[in-house]
Amino acid sequence: MLEKSPGQATTEHERDLEAALLRAPLFAGKRLRYRVVIGGISNANWRVRVEDDGREYFVKIPGKGTEMFIDRVAAFDASRRAGAVGVGPRVYDDLFDEGIEINDFIPDRRSCTNTDFERPGPRLAAIEAYKRFHGVGALGLTKTVFDMIEEHDAQVKDLGGWLPPDYPWLMKQYRMARAALEASGLDLAPCFNDPMAGNFMIDDAGTIMLIDYEYASNNDRCYDLGIWFGEMFYTPAVEQELIEAYFGEVRPDIVARVTIHKALADIKWALWSFVQQKVSALDFDFFKYGAWKLLRGRAIMRDPRWVEHLSAV
Repeated sequence: MLEKSPGQATTEHERDLEAALLRAPLFAGKRLRYRVVIGGISNANWRVRVEDDGREYFVKIPGKGTEMFIDRVAAFDASRRAGAVGVGPRVYDDLFDEGIEINDFIPDRRSCTNTDFERPGPRLAAIEAYKRFHGVGALGLTKTVFDMIEEHDAQVKDLGGWLPPDYPWLMKQYRMARAALEASGLDLAPCFNDPMAGNFMIDDAGTIMLIDYEYASNNDRCYDLGIWFGEMFYTPAVEQELIEAYFGEVRPDIVARVTIHKALADIKWALWSFVQQKVSALDFDFFKYGAWKLLRGRAIMRDPRWVEHLSAV
């Protein structure tokens, strides 16, 4: 992508970035170059290079409306903890009070794709990254998938957003799943909660680093696994391989918890999409994204084994 220097902005997003760079003590008096980072669907992301020493940084400018579902203080807390144990990049405090995040850019790693996770090596490396993050100690924010769904349900209704004709049925399944999981007890841990393939950074040695902790919170650890399994479209055999790598065994109740959380994740992200459709200024088809999530969620909830999973947890 084309690099620019401060003063060369031609778009609103570029002007917002340049203004932020001027306010950040980290960049005071330095000659800078910047270019957009493609791939995010919530924020404007940038790669900033200091010409004097060649160091590079990742700068995230919050997208319009993201304050409705992102707690920036909690996101910084999770980012710092991840950076401290080496599972995430270093985060800087500059512009923290504005919700703007600045991290070290990690040029020795590249973003993963779903294709990467078709291979056992990257899959197992990702499981190790999850285990390390799940062990960083309780985060400042506890937000379960139930909290997320309830929040987005209220938001989309307040905004007059679109909901599918079978929404009452979907919410019935959600309430059944919530009752089953709460009756069995939640296994809370620091969770990443946002496993788009591009949020996994891999190096030549095959190790994985996680980036983008905006949605991180204390949540049921099986949600973290379930949403990732769904995002990667893993087969049952691969899911069991990864469950064993994480827990050291495969039990029917663990498989059930992960499967239920896969479906709940699709409801959560579908509702998130219908909120974004009303508030986001980004050029992205949020309706299509949300409708696709619901298609996958329905496939799980209409499977005859759904009731068995609810009983097994």
